[in-house]
Amino acid sequence: MSLLSEFVKERRKKTGLTQQELAQKAGLGLRFVREVEQGKATLRMDKVNQLLDLFGCELRPQPVTNTH
Repeated sequence: MSLLSEFVKERRKKTGLTQQELAQKAGLGLRFVREVEQGKATLRMDKVNQLLDLFGCELRPQPVTNTH
């Protein structure tokens, strides 16, 4: 699982929402919410941000720490 999938699933459960309820509140399809929570590797960033907006968050570039 990815950090994004874990974050969304955790926040959804903390707010007491089902996947269907989260999808409706975000104006997205249930399939998309399921794909996020399952850690799908390719997702549209605009839709991810639409979903994260419900939790007061957004995806944005962040410098990576070089471990080499």
